Amino acid sequence: MNFRAPRRPQFFYTTAPLPCPYVAGRTERKVVTEITGPGTEALHDRLSRAGFRRSHNIAYAPVCPSCQSCIPIRIPVATFQPGVTLRRIAKANAHVEAFVVAPRATAEQFQLFQRYQQARHGGGDMATMSFYDYRAMVEDTPVETFLAEFRDPDTRLISTCLTDRLGDGLSAVYSFYAPTLEKRSLGTHAILWLIERARQLGLPYVYLGYWVPESRKMAYKARFRPSEVLISGTWRTLTDADMDIQGSSVSEPALVTEPTI
Repeated sequence: MNFRAPRRPQFFYTTAPLPCPYVAGRTERKVVTEITGPGTEALHDRLSRAGFRRSHNIAYAPVCPSCQSCIPIRIPVATFQPGVTLRRIAKANAHVEAFVVAPRATAEQFQLFQRYQQARHGGGDMATMSFYDYRAMVEDTPVETFLAEFRDPDTRLISTCLTDRLGDGLSAVYSFYAPTLEKRSLGTHAILWLIERARQLGLPYVYLGYWVPESRKMAYKARFRPSEVLISGTWRTLTDADMDIQGSSVSEPALVTEPTI
């Protein structure tokens, strides 16, 4: 008779209320759980399909009592069709070369990360991160993770995207780019690259985190069409009617910023 160890219970905790990073004047609460132990990859997959995001070895999802503005969104690779604007961005960055590397922090990455934070999020907590904080963000991962480094023809690092590989797709964890090249829409270019990478790997989805229609920094995600949103526990195609209901004002996509926790 084979002995099978009992399955370890999965504990979930709720954080204390904090100021919302997306919508001014609101507070947020998260439900969090550890991603650890046997079956880590499978657990991460299930949580991702349920709308959770990863930071280090923690998975989290918003559970704000009076707000449902954070809507999980993903791109179905097989049916994705870039519009005119996205095709123009891809063409403008055709000379950029992507390199898939292990999740190891480097001084070059950190210098780019610092410039990005100071220019884009100077008042945020991440702007004060040390190299050791950045290394923890990149390297403290219990699941299969990689970095996509984007370099110009002179091999200069201009953009980086920390990405998790799931059983059914790729999940963009955090992305940053050279702030002097903002007009190049390098964040959007990174998403387009992830879509193509997922297609090459035979993976059906690219997970983008949360679509927040009321936040200019997060509303852009709805420009990737068709896309799917998680509503009442079910993934379904995002429609124009959904965007009207949410009151979304989707501006030109220029970055992929996904706060960790």
